[in-house]
Amino acid sequence: MVKALLFAGVCLTATPAAACRLALVLAMDVSSSVDADEDRLQRGGLAAALIAPDVQEAFFASPDPVALLVFEWSGRYNQEDLTDWVLIESPADLLGVSETIAFSKRSHNDFPTAMGHALAHAATRLADAPDCLFQTVDVAGDGENNDGFGPAEAYANHPFDNVTVNGLVINAAEFEAETELIPFYRDQVIRGPGSFIEIANGFADYERAMQRKLVRELSAQIMGQSPLLPEPRG
Repeated sequence: MVKALLFAGVCLTATPAAACRLALVLAMDVSSSVDADEDRLQRGGLAAALIAPDVQEAFFASPDPVALLVFEWSGRYNQEDLTDWVLIESPADLLGVSETIAFSKRSHNDFPTAMGHALAHAATRLADAPDCLFQTVDVAGDGENNDGFGPAEAYANHPFDNVTVNGLVINAAEFEAETELIPFYRDQVIRGPGSFIEIANGFADYERAMQRKLVRELSAQIMGQSPLLPEPRG
């Protein structure tokens, strides 16, 4: 009887399982403005960034894991999940997501840029995310919304309370129409405490920008605030 009571006491005082600290959604642009070579740079860049040493260090700097989901988006009805929710508890989990992205095939290449619908899809997927302390959506893109409803309508009609939305602007300077892309992301896309924009100077710079952005996002959740990092290169 005494042994049983002692065992029960140990069970009651045992350390609970680690909480998920962050549910992170990564949204990748595959609209018609992204050609095949750019898609290759983007897809390969994301896969490489996830397993870069500094990014892995940020993922595992806390004992509490991160839940990760990746999808690609273009037109209003063209959002395709590349992964389901994956709890990143080990380097092997991160490598598995990286390989899934590296070997994935583009779902669409001829639809416009429906960013509001992409944000709505992210909100829908966050609704079935693991129970995490924080939720962040990260939208990468090379153009402004030009199909369906925009970010403002997405935020007004979908649950984004306590969700941080960051942006990765793929700034292709050769396109004059994209000169307003940074203000568009700054004024209409990002939202929530500590939200920020990271800038890739073209698709060849995507991997570097993604690494930097992931480290910043993951470090913010460890510290409970946005880390003081230099401003992204414009």
